Amino acid sequence: MPDRSYKQFCPVAMAAEILCTRWTVVLLRELVAGSSRFNELRRGMPRMSPALLSQRLKELEAAGIVRRTPSATEPGVSEYGLTDAGKELEPLIEAFGRWGQRWVTTELSLEHLEASLLMWDMRRNLITDPMPRHRNVIHFRYPEQAAVDRSWWLIVEPDMPVDLCSVDPGFDVDLYVSTGLRTMTAIWMGLDTVRAALASQRMHLTGDETLAKDMQAWLGLSPFAAVQKLVA
Repeated sequence: MPDRSYKQFCPVAMAAEILCTRWTVVLLRELVAGSSRFNELRRGMPRMSPALLSQRLKELEAAGIVRRTPSATEPGVSEYGLTDAGKELEPLIEAFGRWGQRWVTTELSLEHLEASLLMWDMRRNLITDPMPRHRNVIHFRYPEQAAVDRSWWLIVEPDMPVDLCSVDPGFDVDLYVSTGLRTMTAIWMGLDTVRAALASQRMHLTGDETLAKDMQAWLGLSPFAAVQKLVA
């Protein structure tokens, strides 16, 4: 392994040796967002290899930032969580996000689109209160994407965690959402709105009128969507 040490006593340099390796801050973002199992972490970082994820988790565990514990419900499964030292990094991760939303240009923000990450983020930030109190199935379709990323289903059951499927779950669909991945990502990031996308015919909604009417409310948006951009 190459020597990554800055060989400085400065606390900034020492912290950077731990936190500034590739994927580490993004992994901390997932842990702060509540992902606790290996496969959940992978869904939030689909381009990170399993081997590197395992390595980073071990490094953070050795640094006292992450704690690994056996699952209380599934034998042989580990769960990961932040220690007190890790939780102290939460404001830092949030500040990274606010800075990126405020100072990274819109064009650069929307340069790297990824349907799986977008849908995983939407799934964990959905606001279910405005939805009817029964099972709601929403089919998102991105027509321009390759088949593997084209169709996604969000399944909302009362008093249950929201489920995300990339294959047809077999339920009747309440609302069909057809739009471009760039448009949906921009809406999620607070750079566009459902109303504007519908008015310009960049989005089409078919199905339950209440779900369609309230989409902007239940969508939830990125935790950083409210941060005002200071660059174009």
